[in-house]
Amino acid sequence: MDVMPQQDPCARPAEGATAVPPPPPTLRTTLRRAAVGAVAAGVLLAGALVAVDDGEGDGPKEPGPVERAEAATTAGSPASLSDLTALIGDRQKWVESHPKDAPSLATLGTAYVEWARRSADTAYYARAEQALKRSLEAQPGERGNGEAWVGLAALANARHDFLAAKRWGETVRKQQPKSWSVYPVLIDAYTGLGDQKAATAATEKFGELRKGVPALARTADLYRGQGWREDALAAAREAADRATQPAEKAEALHRLGELAWERGEAAEAVAQFDAALRTDAGHFPALAGRARALVALDRTDEASAAYQSALEQLPRPEYALELGELYESLGLDGDARTQYTKLREMVAEAKRAGADESLVLARFEADHGDPEAAVELLRAQWRGQHRSAAVADALGWALHRAGKSEEGLEYAERAVDTGVRNASYAYHLGVIQRELADYGPARRNLEQAVRTNPAFSPLAAPLAREALDALGEPPPGGPGDMQPPPPPPAPEPKPEPKRETKPEAPAPAAAASKPADAPSKSPSPTASPSSSPSASKSP
Repeated sequence: MDVMPQQDPCARPAEGATAVPPPPPTLRTTLRRAAVGAVAAGVLLAGALVAVDDGEGDGPKEPGPVERAEAATTAGSPASLSDLTALIGDRQKWVESHPKDAPSLATLGTAYVEWARRSADTAYYARAEQALKRSLEAQPGERGNGEAWVGLAALANARHDFLAAKRWGETVRKQQPKSWSVYPVLIDAYTGLGDQKAATAATEKFGELRKGVPALARTADLYRGQGWREDALAAAREAADRATQPAEKAEALHRLGELAWERGEAAEAVAQFDAALRTDAGHFPALAGRARALVALDRTDEASAAYQSALEQLPRPEYALELGELYESLGLDGDARTQYTKLREMVAEAKRAGADESLVLARFEADHGDPEAAVELLRAQWRGQHRSAAVADALGWALHRAGKSEEGLEYAERAVDTGVRNASYAYHLGVIQRELADYGPARRNLEQAVRTNPAFSPLAAPLAREALDALGEPPPGGPGDMQPPPPPPAPEPKPEPKRETKPEAPAPAAAASKPADAPSKSPSPTASPSSSPSASKSP
């Protein structure tokens, strides 16, 4: 990895992301035109650069790493890790001699947030908070320091405190509704809270204010979350075609790899992840994506090595969970337990840094630990308004694993109803429906899971196929209860009184007088999975 940024020489003890008092609910718009321009100049890493005249040559100077990082971030694009490191070092030196420079402190703080996100080094969250608070002390947000508020929103999102991120972002938006730099943090906050309507509106507004690759990337993510695969792919391809800088290009290629993986096209996913790594070797999420796709291709040795490399460079708990499940699927239980232990350690370390990794921990507990503990973790998330599709799916599955399938059904259905094409969500819902003897919908969702991505998980994908095979095929001609009900039998005619003067031939019995081709009453459906009344919903 690139040289780590230096320790902030003026750092003070951190107090947590939400320890910073939220802004007042009503604020006067007192920003000057210059302050408005400063906020609109950059997203997250906006800030002034110190121009140094080296006095050499009259021609245009090639931009250095600091200038490249500033150019990327003021365009709303990711900077390379090496350029980001240079920007951090430059701002650290500057604020040593200019401790009251609010814009530079805001830039430093949000650069720390980005470094923490890109390196999984949670220690930088505390440094980010310190720098941003110092920036606000030097110049309050009400007096034009919107950059620091946007930085605090980015920090809260990184720590998965989406409510705090929403508060900071909406405060800036009220003061400067036409400043595009606030919309990316609002999109992330609304998405984390499961507010699709607000996330859609913020994405559309961002696209109006900021054209180009960043807007295309956000639009692709929006379409992906709604299950609009073709639209997501079109936007993602256009973003990749138009990207020029290596970090921006690698991010676009990584997105294409994720979309290919979700469609079950593992070979295409590997190709896109490889292209991302060739473009920017520091794009470590592509390593984990490549490993996931290699598992689907049954190249497990290569997948294991790729996961290990990803964890070494970017130690995220979800990668440890995925590698542990790969080992478990291969019968390497000892290696799996090692990864699960690492996962717990990462989650604990993140918690000490003020970051909430409850979702990953709950997913682990539901399948490999204590499902009741998973339910408690996820109920807390839900009470905190973290109601994304991922949280809904995890809570529904945890409730099922804890023996509460009826309650879990509501959350599992909610996750699938968002429209996102996630094979794991469909699998979880199908299993819960089968447990509740709702066989038709269960068959449909299990089929959806294996059709969407046949190798979505080394442990769960085989179980999905087994569950689908156990349900069997629907009966030919459709379920019995879809047939029209038989007509009621006609009443038997009353016999006429007999005449003694002229004996008549005996009348046939009512049952015998019924025509041979008259409709008979249909037998009631049995309780077997293939003919249950609920199977009428099956395709």
